[in-house]
Amino acid sequence: MWKLPALMFIAMSMIPAGDTAGKLLTSEYGASPLFVAWSRFLLGSLITLPFIRPDTLRILRDWRIWVRALLLAAGISFIQTALTQAPVADVFAAFFIGPIVSYGLSVLLLGERVTPLRTALMIVGFLGVVLVVRPGTNMGPGMGYAVLAGLFYGSFLTASRWLAPVARPTSLLFSQLFLSLIVMTPFCWHLIPPMTPTIAGLTVTSAIFSMGGNFLLLFAYARAPAATLAPFVYFQLVGAVILGWAVFNDLPDAYTWAGLALILSAGIISASLSRRTSD
Repeated sequence: MWKLPALMFIAMSMIPAGDTAGKLLTSEYGASPLFVAWSRFLLGSLITLPFIRPDTLRILRDWRIWVRALLLAAGISFIQTALTQAPVADVFAAFFIGPIVSYGLSVLLLGERVTPLRTALMIVGFLGVVLVVRPGTNMGPGMGYAVLAGLFYGSFLTASRWLAPVARPTSLLFSQLFLSLIVMTPFCWHLIPPMTPTIAGLTVTSAIFSMGGNFLLLFAYARAPAATLAPFVYFQLVGAVILGWAVFNDLPDAYTWAGLALILSAGIISASLSRRTSD
């Protein structure tokens, strides 16, 4: 079916757009990366308030919902920190340890079906991440933060599939935003910068694009297994490279291009396999 790839492409394009606005806030206007993450949860919670239903309040008592929110809060905080120290495309490439983690956890914890070819493609994607990160003494802290963000986000993706039957997507979206806001507020309320029109505009843009992408992602996870959707998350890389070049004039080096090629190739082939399976 073409609808699922289209939905994931839109969702995954919105997320790097939100992170680009966040990087502008931190790099050009001195905002804290924790403020960027916290403001997303604050604005997202306010925007989704009209969608609260009885099941929304019910699931807030479920410990699993809290765990999922903590995974998201950690992932967004780490990627915003990584973006202060590394180019957008590099950070997103390293962040793509996330789909591999999601794939493995979905198999181990949720018992989802795998195939040898899809597993091989995930390994190829992992080698692409290694080429970008290049772990060792020369690896910058930004890449380390990006990998941590990917580990938490991959776990969040699997948790989203795990909890998809618990409540409607709008309720799950509000829960992840509101609970992350509660957890982060004691550490972030004093980090609010002076609200000039530019800073306010970038803050709202960052929040809306990030929330919109994750909202569409919830709909997708309610309709397909995490192991099937994981390859489509690679669509974020295309947006990250384009935005990094257009906004910050950052172009990947040769190793990063090679890693991106491996990651994208593995993702596209996996997506093609998933589409043929669902058709």
